[in-house]
Amino acid sequence: MSEPKQNPMLNVKINKLCINCCVGESGEKVNRAIKVLQELTGQVPSVGKAKITIRGFGIRRNEKISAFVTVRGQKAEELLHTALKVKEYEIKSSSFTPEGNFGFGIKEHIDLGIKYDPSIGIFGMDFYVVLDRPGTRVAKRKIKKAKVGKQHRVTKEEAMKWFTEKFDGVIINK
Repeated sequence: MSEPKQNPMLNVKINKLCINCCVGESGEKVNRAIKVLQELTGQVPSVGKAKITIRGFGIRRNEKISAFVTVRGQKAEELLHTALKVKEYEIKSSSFTPEGNFGFGIKEHIDLGIKYDPSIGIFGMDFYVVLDRPGTRVAKRKIKKAKVGKQHRVTKEEAMKWFTEKFDGVIINK
């Protein structure tokens, strides 16, 4: 006999990939970070503002200090693949959340294959991957909302298993 069929509703997939580039000051530096993210993703990034004033960092409330972009679908998978190639497909186990999401950082954007431009400089960025299963829309839709059952939510262990199977990744226990 053949293998038992697996339920397609239990397949884990990438919901979105959030890329954040926090420069910590407003002005030209944020504009250069926006250019880097736009070149990387092909989308127009949003600008993040400071929530509170921190005198030690020289940041004022509502000052533009970061740029971020959310990528979904096939493009998210391609970008994640190139970013993990920089990290050599190694992620710490502490990078995974109990909800099944994970994140990591890259110190230089030129490692992703973007050509270095002296007028822009070098930026580091954070990648955050949100995983889910088909059917999680019932918790987010406007009409007839319902809860997603505990059995159907992605756990930390399932996210780690998905990462090792999909990308042949290595999880470092630290």
